[in-house]
Amino acid sequence: MAGGKKWLWVLWLILSIGLAGYFALPLVTKQDQGVFLMGETTQGHHQIELECAACHTDPFGGKEVLQSACVNCHGDELKAVNDSHPKAKFTNPRNADRVKALDARYCVTCHVEHRLDKTHAMGVTLPTDFCFECHQDVAETRPSHEGLDFESCASSGCHNFHDNMALYEDFLLEHAKAPMFAEVARVIGRNAEQFSANPHPSLQLNQADAGNNITAEIAAQWQHSSHAEAGVNCSGCHAEDATSGGKQGWVEHPGQQVCASCHSDETEGFLAGKHGMRVAMGLSPMTVAAAKIPMHQAAAHKELSCNSCHAPHSADTKTAAVEACVGCHASEHVSNFKRSPHAQIAEKEGLHPDEVVTCATCHMPRIQAADGRVRVQHNQNANLRPNEKMIRGVCMSCHSLAFSIDALADPEVIKRNFKGQPSVHIESIDMAVERDEKKGHRSSVYN
Repeated sequence: MAGGKKWLWVLWLILSIGLAGYFALPLVTKQDQGVFLMGETTQGHHQIELECAACHTDPFGGKEVLQSACVNCHGDELKAVNDSHPKAKFTNPRNADRVKALDARYCVTCHVEHRLDKTHAMGVTLPTDFCFECHQDVAETRPSHEGLDFESCASSGCHNFHDNMALYEDFLLEHAKAPMFAEVARVIGRNAEQFSANPHPSLQLNQADAGNNITAEIAAQWQHSSHAEAGVNCSGCHAEDATSGGKQGWVEHPGQQVCASCHSDETEGFLAGKHGMRVAMGLSPMTVAAAKIPMHQAAAHKELSCNSCHAPHSADTKTAAVEACVGCHASEHVSNFKRSPHAQIAEKEGLHPDEVVTCATCHMPRIQAADGRVRVQHNQNANLRPNEKMIRGVCMSCHSLAFSIDALADPEVIKRNFKGQPSVHIESIDMAVERDEKKGHRSSVYN
């Protein structure tokens, strides 16, 4: 009898140690942490769902810990768009009653992860009429809103909870009567040469220091590339210690950190977007196969890095601006790009380069830094969700505000890649003008 109990204790001990090891191993190795997942994650976070510490930085901090994690990744973005519902608004004592109804001081009040079955657009897990909690009496001050469904506030192209930069009433009025097409329809021009302080002279083909490590074809491509023009020799990227300026050894496929040693702004954007966020968290690169949106099966094996979009030995950026996108993405919107009005612009003669529209024109737009330098935003998600973010920075480079709002609110015209007219009309500009006319203000602005 005593011997039987002893074996039971031994068996219990072995099982306990095994169970503890089963859960401890993913924490120690930081791999295969899926065992801890409480449920499926949203499209915004599924790439990093196995790096639990990205959000759960402390097991005992509760909402404050999660809030810090949200702000660490999204704080700059909210600040850039002048967040219309900042935390400060809800810590104001005058809004204490509203906080009781909806505690918007914390991101997780509206965005709860691991509840994919209850998640709506933009990762919102509240009922879609949540605006009612604070704005139920809006019709008293805005008669134009009388009878409008609160479910339509954020889904009909009128309002965004955080980013209303293209939808504020003054902005609507200012651009109310603009023609459908801008007189000069082009994006902001590149100006990198104005800021270039490169001390190195351009290199010629006979100066390439790759030896027998490259083919004649690659050498010829490099000769005409921006790298050769900037005096960057083969060893500048392929040497084992390239990031420290050394020239020893040879690396066939340099990593993203080599690109980052010169292209820090672009790398920062890449790591902030869905393409690079896994690398930013110390995980393996995102693969096409791991995406949760339609992708081409033939590209499933690809790992996303600088070189998966850019051809580093070529001066042609068209590959990265179009071919790299359509080579992986398989949505109706992407598949229809080459038949779209945007793509057909490139076929016109005498076109200025800044008039050409590519995938990158809209999804990785050129932006101007405080010092005036124009660079490409490599965070392709910076203006993607909600799509109204694109209105001011992208669409209005060529189109009117009214057309842009209607087009981005029409899922079918988006699927057709903007071929044809929008079939929906958002009345926000009409309502703003009508309200302003009744007040007798700003007639000189929109007439």
